[in-house]
Amino acid sequence: MLFVCANCLKNRMMLNNNLKHNILFFFLFFTGFVCAQNKASGKIVDAKNKKEISKVDIFINNDTNPTLTTTSGSFAIQSDSIIHKLKFSRKNYAAETLEITPENAENIFVQLSQAKVSDIQEIVITSGKSKYKNKKENPAYAIMQKVWGHKRNNGLEKFDTYSYKEYEKTQFDLNNLDSAFMKKKIFKKLDFIFDYADSTASGRLGLPIFLNEAVYENYGKNRPDKDSKRTLVAQKTSGFQDNQVITVSAKNLYRDINIYDNTLNYFDIGFQSPVGTDGFSTYDYTLTDTISIRGEKAFQIRYQPKRKDILAFQGNLYIDTDTYAVLGATLKSTQKINVNFVNSVYTQLEYDNPDDATFLPKKLVTEFEMSPFSKKKGSKSIIAKRSVDYSDYQFNKPLDPNVFKRKEEEFDDKFVEKDDSYWVKARPDTLSKAEQGVYKMLDQLQQTPKFNRMVKLVETLGSRYYNAFKGIDIGPIFSIYGRNEVEGDRIRLGARTYFGLNDPWRVQFYTAYGFKDQQVKYGVEARYMFNRLNRFMIGAGTSRDIVQLGGQLTSGDGVASRSLSSSTFFARGENISLSSVNQTSVFAAIEPWKNIQFRVDGVMQSIKSAIPEKFNLMYYQNGQLRQTVNDSHITFSIIAKPGAKFSQTGIDRYQARNLAPTIVLRYTRGIEGLFNADFNYDKLQFMLYKPFLLGTLGKTIVNFEAGKNFNTVPLALQNIIPANLSYGLAPNTFSQLNYYEFVADAYTTLHLEHHFNGKILSYIPLIKKLKFREIAFIRAAYGSLSDASKAINVEGFKYSAPNEHIYYEYGFGIENIGIGNLRIFRVDFNWRGNYLDRPDISKFGVKAGFQVGF
Repeated sequence: MLFVCANCLKNRMMLNNNLKHNILFFFLFFTGFVCAQNKASGKIVDAKNKKEISKVDIFINNDTNPTLTTTSGSFAIQSDSIIHKLKFSRKNYAAETLEITPENAENIFVQLSQAKVSDIQEIVITSGKSKYKNKKENPAYAIMQKVWGHKRNNGLEKFDTYSYKEYEKTQFDLNNLDSAFMKKKIFKKLDFIFDYADSTASGRLGLPIFLNEAVYENYGKNRPDKDSKRTLVAQKTSGFQDNQVITVSAKNLYRDINIYDNTLNYFDIGFQSPVGTDGFSTYDYTLTDTISIRGEKAFQIRYQPKRKDILAFQGNLYIDTDTYAVLGATLKSTQKINVNFVNSVYTQLEYDNPDDATFLPKKLVTEFEMSPFSKKKGSKSIIAKRSVDYSDYQFNKPLDPNVFKRKEEEFDDKFVEKDDSYWVKARPDTLSKAEQGVYKMLDQLQQTPKFNRMVKLVETLGSRYYNAFKGIDIGPIFSIYGRNEVEGDRIRLGARTYFGLNDPWRVQFYTAYGFKDQQVKYGVEARYMFNRLNRFMIGAGTSRDIVQLGGQLTSGDGVASRSLSSSTFFARGENISLSSVNQTSVFAAIEPWKNIQFRVDGVMQSIKSAIPEKFNLMYYQNGQLRQTVNDSHITFSIIAKPGAKFSQTGIDRYQARNLAPTIVLRYTRGIEGLFNADFNYDKLQFMLYKPFLLGTLGKTIVNFEAGKNFNTVPLALQNIIPANLSYGLAPNTFSQLNYYEFVADAYTTLHLEHHFNGKILSYIPLIKKLKFREIAFIRAAYGSLSDASKAINVEGFKYSAPNEHIYYEYGFGIENIGIGNLRIFRVDFNWRGNYLDRPDISKFGVKAGFQVGF
């Protein structure tokens, strides 16, 4: 279909109006019989939803130029010659041609069917890849320059109001099954599932194991003020829908992408876009075909990366020959893709282009092949596929302000339950036989004890809790054993209530015993959420435990939100800076706006040294020597996570990984005399955490914290620059500091960590085969400590802040260490930058640990 620009459309409308008003009445009367075949009228609708369509070009007989471009769903057309054929053509629709006779010339009902990128008909085929001395000689470069010059933005931004629907289908399939695999003992009594397997394009069997269908309604406005809302109105799930690990993983895999951006976000890793303005630095482009897509004449440009071992794609771009808009694109990863657990990535994009400046998403299909161990072709893997169809776009229509408000019924599980007749109408395409079978298959599986035991194992490893019996989980299982200087060997047993993903209340409890100090410790907390709309909740807790206070700056007050003990198997030196803390707390929290929480905590606590003979927390108050700090304070917090996505709506939510920031602003007021508290004080704290994609250079993670005590307080209530004496990785700590080495009334810290994603090591022969990825980091801290704050502590002379110079550490790390697709080990090499003349310091250190991610 030919592109019609806005000016042409206007001219044709004016011409059509002139024809209608200037042809004389008597001429029409005289030629009435002939005009019965010289004019035609009717209505044009979408074949699927029967909605009227405008902007349709109508061609008479064999004309190559349209006689009329419609402005509504109805049309009336006439000609100086007899009309015997009409052709109807519109972007994104297959052209339709009708034979016209005097009998059917009026009330014509035209149904146009939407076309797909796959409906491509070749017109011109060129041979082989051409070699050019420079990119300016490449005809593809001239085309891409036009694309950059006509770079488009999402069309939703140009309208005062808009609305549209999304149909989303997410499916996990076991891939590359064979008879040997199906005969394994693990499938004994489960072999009926293979009755639902189906052949894949490779000829091997694929078995659907998870299927989720969802329908969303989207509303937005840009003027006079900006607002938007995306509401889940229907959902149907089969598979491991009650497994929080699978649920989070499914939501965490996919990102929305814009092909016009320079960097495309997959797994929060930056891939160079083939349509980006610097694409020629990464890709070779070849103009191969001139083809027709949905009636549009388009250039087909094949692209491939200049180097196979970088994060880039290969595939085809389909560029409109008139407007240089991207009609569609395919993106396929190379065989050497260096992403953990991922064997391949494939994406298909389709766009509608309503004018010269904008585009609208039409269809998005993304498919990942994932395997925990091997990248070999044909290895057992999981195919994770997500397809999204966008439809029913409406613009500049008045929207009820209530559509932007969150409604409590939207959080009810029954709100998204719909019957089968709804889904038949909602699906753009019918489900395949294998997809239909997955619902039935999982119903059978869930009645099988062996399958339920397997699901329970996966849930236990993912949640860290073991479901002992209905409503009770035991754990966290990885905290059962620990060790520190005070307790020696430590055993910890805990439990929580758990009835489902969206529980509105939770009770947690633990008890611990140290074989060295022979003391019992405990903690218990109860929380209740009144509604899921504004997430208003209250809670209370109490604990008695050994705590490392110097391990975190912006920490929460809740029993379940803090590290309750310091347990280290391997560390440099002895950790004697431990405190014994008895705490009781209450809190209330509310989320008046999405992802913005207001929280109030009330805390009563007593703090003393856990090893008085080695770690002195004694202080002076009113001329008296005290060893226990009694503290009562109220904390007001604002916690914002704009753009964050959560998998559940209950009191505990699991946040999917993305590039959303975390912003915390916290004010604490200590109240002297309240429950025998010793001090009045005011403390203000701020924290910002944000990952940034820097194009193909990788990802930078920023963590900035600042705070100030406005009053003199003893060491137990001071700001301790956090240290990490273990040989394990601990985020937002300083690896080469000792505990309590720096203490500050006022402080600022900055942690910068950049992940190059293998960009440097991929140039080194032999090393690049290991697929290691490099990291660079720097950490800095600055602060001050008043003389009064030193004087209040018995051993205050020992403590200082980094006020002479900014303390800093730097280093590099190697991540993605492992074998095959299992590369979850990381090693960091750390150097201390200054304050090197202090006794008992560590100038260099190595940290290592597991880092599960892509």
